[in-house]
Amino acid sequence: MTVKFARPEALTEDSFHYCPGCTHGIIHRLVAEAIDELGIREKTIGVASVGCSVLAYNYFNVDMQQAAHGRAPAVATGIKRVLPDRVVFTYQGDGDLASIGCGEIVHAAARGENITVIFVNNACYGMTGGQMAPTTLPGQLTTTSPGGRDANSQGYPIRVAEMLATLDGPVYIARTSVHNPRHVMKTGRAIRRAFQMQLQQRGFSMIEVLSTCPTNWRMQPLEALRWLEENMLTRYPPGEYKVPIKEVR
Repeated sequence: MTVKFARPEALTEDSFHYCPGCTHGIIHRLVAEAIDELGIREKTIGVASVGCSVLAYNYFNVDMQQAAHGRAPAVATGIKRVLPDRVVFTYQGDGDLASIGCGEIVHAAARGENITVIFVNNACYGMTGGQMAPTTLPGQLTTTSPGGRDANSQGYPIRVAEMLATLDGPVYIARTSVHNPRHVMKTGRAIRRAFQMQLQQRGFSMIEVLSTCPTNWRMQPLEALRWLEENMLTRYPPGEYKVPIKEVR
């Protein structure tokens, strides 16, 4: 029998704990497929911070390190500097990376640390009950903005990809989505390219992936995918925000 579709070797056989319709599982698979395709599983180290993805060490079949809330870029920096021959990536949500971890991600990027960051943006704090996050959209309802985010009192969302792209340290910054098959394929290619940047010793790379949170958005999974397309893509346009001037292929 010819196997046409199988679990990537870089994923364990553990079942995901994520809520129905959550797209963390899709993103996990894309990361694992990139690791398999590049043949780097035996030398890859992942760093999971705090959030819905806190149990990522159960799912990635690579060495994993747990970090305190927001500190994944700092932990990844230490690992990469001590073990420069390893491929090191972080997997972080928007509350983790853009709020408590904002300082860590900005300075890791500014230093041009040779790590890869997978940043999952679902516009809320998913694990702790759906509170307003730095990426929550104006007018968006959350448990801590029941009347909708008011920019006059609560500020505007942070566009992380655009912000980091202004720095000299990063080599590759992109924003993608997983709300339909075409965008899922684009996300897979972007993640692979980000890992390639690290393998080529080019420096810091980050892929921001727009994701859904049906549970905290109080929506059915299909409705959440439509909401992402109709609302998040305008505020967070997909695209490559920084690319290497000269790329070795």
